[in-house]
Amino acid sequence: MTDPKLPDPPPAGASTAEAPPQTAARRLAQFYETLTPAALDGLGQLYAPDARFKDPFNEVAGTAAIRRIFEHMFATAEAPRFEVTDCIEQGGQAMLGWAFHFALRGRALTVRGVTHLNFDADGRVTLHRDYWDAAEELYEKLPLLGGLMRAIRRRLRATDPPR
Repeated sequence: MTDPKLPDPPPAGASTAEAPPQTAARRLAQFYETLTPAALDGLGQLYAPDARFKDPFNEVAGTAAIRRIFEHMFATAEAPRFEVTDCIEQGGQAMLGWAFHFALRGRALTVRGVTHLNFDADGRVTLHRDYWDAAEELYEKLPLLGGLMRAIRRRLRATDPPR
């Protein structure tokens, strides 16, 4: 006999783990993990009209300008795909850790970084700031520029003092 005050136990074999709540940051993470050119039509639901976006190559404001950045990504990178690895939320802001997988001229590359997000009261992004090391994550992996960047890094690296 079960106690009428307690909920019924889950059926045998059913998972008792609850899905994380669908917060603004988690909705955005899911958007990026499933991003396609057609999905760009949904940017206005996730970003405020005057949202600011900044990464090592771009600094724009407004959803139309943000959309152009992603359209350019799809036009120039082969098979671009985001993998969100971390989601840390506090109040109206979040940090997403990610890996961006793509290919250039048939060569597979991965760039790792983090995005700082601020949200408005409606849960839409007002600030999207990407942090990643363009030299280490991209330039060093390119054929001609890579050798030069690695040489500069070796020259500037601090070494252990002699013992």
